[in-house]
Amino acid sequence: MGTVAAAQPLLIGLLLLWSAYGKFADPALADRTALPSLVGESRAKPTYQAVATLEALIAVALLLPPVWTIEAFAAVALAAGFTGFLIYSKVVVPEASCGCMKASAKPVGYRAIARALLLLATAGLATTADAGWWSAGATLLVLVVEAAAFAMLSAELDRYWLLPLRRFRIRLSHPYAGTASDDTPLVATQRRVLLSPAYRAVDGMLSSDIHDYWDDEEWRFVSYAARYDGRRATVVFAVPHQDSTPSAIRVAVVEETTGLTLYRPTVLVTTG
Repeated sequence: MGTVAAAQPLLIGLLLLWSAYGKFADPALADRTALPSLVGESRAKPTYQAVATLEALIAVALLLPPVWTIEAFAAVALAAGFTGFLIYSKVVVPEASCGCMKASAKPVGYRAIARALLLLATAGLATTADAGWWSAGATLLVLVVEAAAFAMLSAELDRYWLLPLRRFRIRLSHPYAGTASDDTPLVATQRRVLLSPAYRAVDGMLSSDIHDYWDDEEWRFVSYAARYDGRRATVVFAVPHQDSTPSAIRVAVVEETTGLTLYRPTVLVTTG
């Protein structure tokens, strides 16, 4: 168990570097998180970048000698803060995205919270280490399994493995042939989307019929191929299972190659 604990700082350090890079690369992501609600709009971006700086410092400290226990306790505190912030986001600003590691159009869900809890658990394990990660030897292979778990809990990485799997499934059977996990037929979801203000806001951008769909907790997500300012894009509709009003449906236009959100209407009003 000691060598497993010793290996954890390597994984945690790499994850924090990835997270810090995403925040530094696109500080505008702060506006799509719950930070404006928590600290105010004017302080959201500086706070976001300050967190990125803290992540980078802790990551470097974890990856380099000589002291690993102090850095592990700092990682525990940081992971606990992440978990609390995500729970706050889900309860207070449910439409906010995570902003954790990279751009994602999805609101904060239980997967993001579970990922933060997994980071907290690995950081807690790292506090028991009595050697550096470079001495863990073959135990470092355990990190492959842990990294896979982090990947499965990261909505930011879905387009690299989960969406291809779903598209393969669609190629095997027409999407209208089945129903999703809450037994709501896809055709019923499509009808709700077509009648929504969200659909009218992006109708001129769409270049396909339903491209993909999936259920995630209380939401069904439906995507269409689109073009935005001459670029290939994906339009993602978030359709709540429990709220049938047309105005409850949200939409975001996501760049095809980078996954960055290009356009998200903030106020959608039902007409008629």
